[in-house]
Amino acid sequence: MRKALRAGEAVVGATITVASPDVASRAASLGFDFLWIEMEHSPITLETARNMILATRGLPGVPFIRVPFNELWLAKRALDIGAMGIMFPFTSTPELARQAVAACKYPPHGRRGAGPGLATLRWPAPEGYANFADRNAMVIVIIEQQQAVENIDEIAAVPGVDVVFIGVNDLSYSYGHRGRQDVPEVQAAIRRVVAACHKNNVPVGRPGAADTIPQLREQGFSFFQATSELGMMAAGAAPILSAAGKKAPDMKDRPFY
Repeated sequence: MRKALRAGEAVVGATITVASPDVASRAASLGFDFLWIEMEHSPITLETARNMILATRGLPGVPFIRVPFNELWLAKRALDIGAMGIMFPFTSTPELARQAVAACKYPPHGRRGAGPGLATLRWPAPEGYANFADRNAMVIVIIEQQQAVENIDEIAAVPGVDVVFIGVNDLSYSYGHRGRQDVPEVQAAIRRVVAACHKNNVPVGRPGAADTIPQLREQGFSFFQATSELGMMAAGAAPILSAAGKKAPDMKDRPFY
């Protein structure tokens, strides 16, 4: 993924909201670059996430976790069960961006505690897990508030931030538009984030779908969160039901998850 992003290629992750190792295993084998295991907006517990991560062993999709909050101890527990990337929500200051990086690096580069016994079962690195994780665990900070946009130049410049991801829905709420992402104020905020990321050579991401990713690539995005397994189920059901003369689910205004 790092090589692909450095080369300007797109990477795409499937969002997993259902607490199922089978779903995680299947998603990790479909061709997605990573799994976005959702622990902020789903009932997935740490124990279930661990089983889901173990189910990805030997499969190409790399397990990432969105933790519920930007806290060192939450990231530590997610990494110690084998996640190889952490998405940190509501990272609205450079201090929080530095905290996210520190949570994912061992001393002297960060503040991650040493206890990776479970992680080594998922990542049996010959060089030693600590060195392997420091090189490979990805730090993704999520921009979701007006405050974050105002601080974006400093956030994007924090060493160790691998991706800046725009949570466009929450961002629209922060500006008072409640999901309306196409209004000029929100679009201007998105462009400001993209410009700051490009200035600092940091990949920038956002949610993406089959009909939006080509245009978003032209706008400078390279890291995409695809819809969830529930969204894919509904999308797959629609043409089958329509072909049989049944009422298909309305996908036009569906929630992203």
